[in-house]
This record gives sequence, C-alpha cells and structure tokens, in this order.
Amino acid sequence: MSEKICPFCTLPATRIVQQNEHAVWLMDGFPVSPGHSLVIPKRHVGSFFEVSPDERTALFELLEQAKQSVEAELHPDGFNIGINDGPAAGQTVPHLHIHLIPRYLGDLADPRGGVRWVIADKANYWSTKV
Repeated sequence: MSEKICPFCTLPATRIVQQNEHAVWLMDGFPVSPGHSLVIPKRHVGSFFEVSPDERTALFELLEQAKQSVEAELHPDGFNIGINDGPAAGQTVPHLHIHLIPRYLGDLADPRGGVRWVIADKANYWSTKV
C-alpha cells in the first residue's frame, strides 16, 4: 500500500501568503467565507499538542498577521478559530492546520454557539431548560 502524499508538505510556493521559520499562512482552498485562511507548521506534525513551543509561537504570530490582513482588506465582524485535532474531531488532512474563518453579520441567521455546532444536539445550550 502506498503512502498518501501530504498536501501541506508539498505546497507550491504560489499558495503561501506569508511564512516564518516554523510556519506558513495560506488561503484555504475550500473557503467557507471570504478570507478563510490556514496557518500550518512547516514540520509534518498531526496534532496541536505535538508542536514545540517555538512552533506554537510561530503559528500564533502568523495567525495574528492573517487576522490583521483580513481585517484590513475585508472588515469581518468576527472570527472563528478552529483546529480539528484527530479523525474523531473531523481532521481530514493529518497535518496540523489552524483555520481562521472570518465571520460577517448575516452570514448565518443565528450564529450563536459558533464552534459548539460540531455536535449539533449540544450546541443550543441557551434555550435548554435546567
């Protein structure tokens, strides 16, 4: 059986918006909103919990740069920041990537709950009787 080639380990330079010593920032190939970005470690690592402190710092530096760039260009009203860590969490590419998803007023009728909607039955906690 042949190993799949990691799409994040073989990125063409034209996809990279910015980079530093340990990480790259690119626009998502399948964006859910205008400005949807990914921040990815250069080293092939699957989990956020496996990155070194230097890699983590580099990832967050690029995440901040991506946020500032999207704010200046597109003026979103908010952001979702997400990591799908492991197959049970929905990770489809086994190379850590941080999603920066700009959000815009009206992009959903009721955006309350945000990332909680990954488990839809538990997302709407505000209308549950205690």
